[in-house]
Amino acid sequence: MTIPRLIGSLLLFATAGIGCGEAAADGDDAKAPGRAAAEPEVRPLGRIVPVPASVTPEGEPYTLTAATRIGIDETSGASRAIGRYLAGLLSPATGFPLPVVDDSAAGHGIRLRLAPDETGLGDEGYRLVSGPEGLTLTAREPAGLFRGVQTVRQQLPSSIESKSVQQGPWKIAGGTVTDTPRYAYRGAMLDVARHFFTVDEVKRYIDQLALYKVNTLHLHLSDDQGWRIAIDSRPLLTTHGGSTEVGGGPGGFYTKAQYREIVEYAASRYQEVIPEIDMPGHTNAALASYAELTCDGVAPPLYTGTKVGFSSLCVPKTATYDFVDDVVREIAALTPGRYLHIGGDEAHSTSRDDYVTFMNKVQPIVAKYGKTVIGWHQLTGATPAKGALVQYWGLDRTPAEEKERVAAAAQNGTGLILSPADRSYLDMKYTKDTKLGLAWAGYVEVRRSYDWNPSTYLPGAPADSVRGIEAPLWTETLATTGDLDVMAFPRLPGIAELGWSPASTHDWDTYKERLAEQAPRFDALGITWYRSPEVPWPAE
Repeated sequence: MTIPRLIGSLLLFATAGIGCGEAAADGDDAKAPGRAAAEPEVRPLGRIVPVPASVTPEGEPYTLTAATRIGIDETSGASRAIGRYLAGLLSPATGFPLPVVDDSAAGHGIRLRLAPDETGLGDEGYRLVSGPEGLTLTAREPAGLFRGVQTVRQQLPSSIESKSVQQGPWKIAGGTVTDTPRYAYRGAMLDVARHFFTVDEVKRYIDQLALYKVNTLHLHLSDDQGWRIAIDSRPLLTTHGGSTEVGGGPGGFYTKAQYREIVEYAASRYQEVIPEIDMPGHTNAALASYAELTCDGVAPPLYTGTKVGFSSLCVPKTATYDFVDDVVREIAALTPGRYLHIGGDEAHSTSRDDYVTFMNKVQPIVAKYGKTVIGWHQLTGATPAKGALVQYWGLDRTPAEEKERVAAAAQNGTGLILSPADRSYLDMKYTKDTKLGLAWAGYVEVRRSYDWNPSTYLPGAPADSVRGIEAPLWTETLATTGDLDVMAFPRLPGIAELGWSPASTHDWDTYKERLAEQAPRFDALGITWYRSPEVPWPAE
């Protein structure tokens, strides 16, 4: 995936730590922050998440000291920004100044090198070479340097994530890591429609995703319970449709400036934002705001429950497509990324013929404004536009004919994003005793979320049709950042590994050991997490 080039001109935010979250409501098996266990002085090279593609341990470690400098190519704005980001990560815990200097002045420090001739590293790959004389990160593109920085970060003791000075030493094992991602699309979705999350709360999630080399943030911006993005030509969408949420809370929405702030912050972490406006179903907030979008001309009341499938835009009306054009035009203008997600799931109140008609009219509108369509896999019930991606959210038990329809679309050139609900939906309960989350797709413990192969998951779909995977986090029952934490961690890192690491490395028995070693890092980052009995966590 080509990360948006606007990163080169962005000034990265000075620090990149992940802020402390609120305590989760999921008490019994949730692990509160601040109970880090002892770690080895030098973490074995490559013993991180996601596991690198190639690791060659060799020689003595590199040691970070008060004299360490971070060397960059002074002519590259992106390198300078990444150097400052790295310094912002490492300085608080070490107490070291870590100045960012020209490469020639780095001495025995850390070097960040862009090498356009390193074609084998692709857009996001990197090579890390560590030894007593210094540490060098090489990449073809800035995104690769950024991914490599996450490896440097995880090779250091977990206390590196602290915002106050900690006891060293700060060593990175000697040797070479050469690493490229398995899939170009490695996503996570955050539902801000059921419960609204502020700009700072979304940034916090972006930082958590960055640690595990996720490169796509899918924002679910509209649903029956709320509309979350300002549309100048349709102001009632936010002033009325955005005024509530599940349970009747105050809701909220992003101004255009706030949405741009999220997009720019994500770009500074080399993540592409994909906005989703779900339609023709999941549209009650829009219908309540503009009565002309209903077939009877009567606006329904605002909705704060959790049922699905009862709402639909009026397919025969010209007003519907004027509305879609307004929304797509304005959101496309705000979004530098390639994609716009049009939803399309659970349109139970839309007839099949109307659904096909709607999608045939809406997909060209998306193309008119320079974006590529993504839709939930029900889009294959119509004809996906050329180049469109469909996001599969079915289950192991989904009827064969539905899987066959999606596979047939893939055989005809439609790309797939895999988000099977009973594997990758982070809002599914871990067990029957989990207080948060839902269970309609079943219980999804940590092993189940990790132990599957995207390239062979959907029978009949060519392996090369799979563009990547995504972990959706729906928020019907999640209202705080602590709630998000306990449902995402520890499952999110495993799904990220499925997207990044070679299939040959996927092994539950070795993964669970590496995952267990992430616990002190979760604690240091203030993440409230679920202590799954399937994982050999450090003793408390």
